[in-house]
Amino acid sequence: MSQPARSKRGHRERNGEHRQDRDRRPSPDRSSSRPPYYPSEARPPPSRAREAPRVEHNESKCTHICSRRGIVLICSVLTNGLVLICVVAAQMVTSGLSAMGGLGGFDINSNFNLEGTELQKARELDSQYSQMRAPGIYGGIAFSLTAGVLSLLFVVAGNKPPHLMSRKLLYGALVFQAVGAVAYVVAVGLYLHFVIGVNATDVCQQRERIYARGGYTWMSCDVSGADAAVALFGLITAILYAAGAALTFMTVRRVRRWEREGREAEKQRARANPQRAPLRADTTAV
Repeated sequence: MSQPARSKRGHRERNGEHRQDRDRRPSPDRSSSRPPYYPSEARPPPSRAREAPRVEHNESKCTHICSRRGIVLICSVLTNGLVLICVVAAQMVTSGLSAMGGLGGFDINSNFNLEGTELQKARELDSQYSQMRAPGIYGGIAFSLTAGVLSLLFVVAGNKPPHLMSRKLLYGALVFQAVGAVAYVVAVGLYLHFVIGVNATDVCQQRERIYARGGYTWMSCDVSGADAAVALFGLITAILYAAGAALTFMTVRRVRRWEREGREAEKQRARANPQRAPLRADTTAV
């Protein structure tokens, strides 16, 4: 009887110790809504620190216009303008002093050394010579002006990345520049052939002799400096068009390669999706 009594007493003492330990433990304040405090070392770093800094590239229209292809087209616009100016200057220089009297500041009666019948003959020959050169002048103005305006239109239309531009626009620029290079070489040859043919006529020879008697030896039947400048800037424009055609061809190839790679990537994704679909169905069924 003594042993069960002792065991009950031991159990009571142990239960009392457990109760005291429970009472000594600090009870959490359930009424407070503050989140638990974590030391600064244990806090996770902010999400902004994990992200790499993003660099934004602001692309303007000048970025694409001022590409190699765009710069070549801009230079061709300028050379077309120089061809136009030289064609007009050639007409003004070779039209004769009698025709220059209408420009103002030139008194033909006081400054012109020819008199009487020679003066009348010089005026007639100047008029005939200007009419003979008129087709070349009008053709040169129309050709250079048309080529310059079309080049400017292609420059303005190229304000987008090549892969966003219309395929027709790229092919149009390629064909225009390739044809323009050949056309300018042919046009320069025809212009010089026309000028040499006009200078070889009797009208030009008689005109040269009349002006030589009056002391104007520079009014000759040779190719003038303005006509040579027309040929020079025309050939430079042809070279620019050829270079632009080569650059445009490279751009077209690059765009086609980019589109082909995009289609191949889409095919690979399409092949990968049917393989993943049954696996997902099996996992959901399990």
